[in-house]
Amino acid sequence: MLKKVTLFVFISTLMFGLVSAATPDQIKALQIAAERGNADAQFNLGVIYEQGHGVSPDYTEAARWYHKAATMGDSTAQFNLALMFQYGKGVSQSYHEAAKWYIKAAEQGKAKAQFNLGVMYEKGDGVEKNFEEAAKWYLKASEKGNAKASHNLACMCLDGRGVPKSDVEALKLYRRAAEQGLVQAQFACGVMNDKGKGVKQNFEEAKMWYQKAADQGHVEAQFILASMYEHGKGVPQNETEALKFYRLAAGQGEPKAQEALKRLNKN
Repeated sequence: MLKKVTLFVFISTLMFGLVSAATPDQIKALQIAAERGNADAQFNLGVIYEQGHGVSPDYTEAARWYHKAATMGDSTAQFNLALMFQYGKGVSQSYHEAAKWYIKAAEQGKAKAQFNLGVMYEKGDGVEKNFEEAAKWYLKASEKGNAKASHNLACMCLDGRGVPKSDVEALKLYRRAAEQGLVQAQFACGVMNDKGKGVKQNFEEAKMWYQKAADQGHVEAQFILASMYEHGKGVPQNETEALKFYRLAAGQGEPKAQEALKRLNKN
């Protein structure tokens, strides 16, 4: 009974990422449980071998244990196995196999799998390209709080790919992702408000989103924000702030910002 309790505690600890190295006795206990068909033990052996917790990393062995747990229906193992097939870690690279396991995990509600499956349908990797299917899986992941899924679905709404074209819906989804801190969504919110797409044109709102993206190092946002400060668009005209953001963008190699700095320094 004590061994069962110890194994349960160890498995639970691994699942919450609290163990950096497994002892030989712990690994042996996991292997015994895994060989007896314990899906949690099988999954965690996969983690141990993939990440090198107390053993040398062995992607082939990791994939073998993930496959056993995935076959038992463990959605996280299905997702991890899909990743290994997608990138060829411990198995022969196969988008087809990756898609197969993403589907199984996605159908169990795994948001990351739903997002990755959406990407595969959008690109046609391992499955026939299908924008409607891509949008369907992006929506499911978005509803579970996946910011990248919200962003990608917003792009599809903007273009009318797989969903009805709608600037209003696109902005709603961009904002959902932006509020979660996704920099490309913050920039998109800035552009939508700047151009009046899906909303009444609002330079102040545009500036707020450009600022958030610029603070995360988004070079286009830095350049546009600099221009807004230079010309007093949505903000009081402020050459000091303009120079600050031009320099940030120029430092990332933005040629328009470099030209702006030359121009302003001549004045």
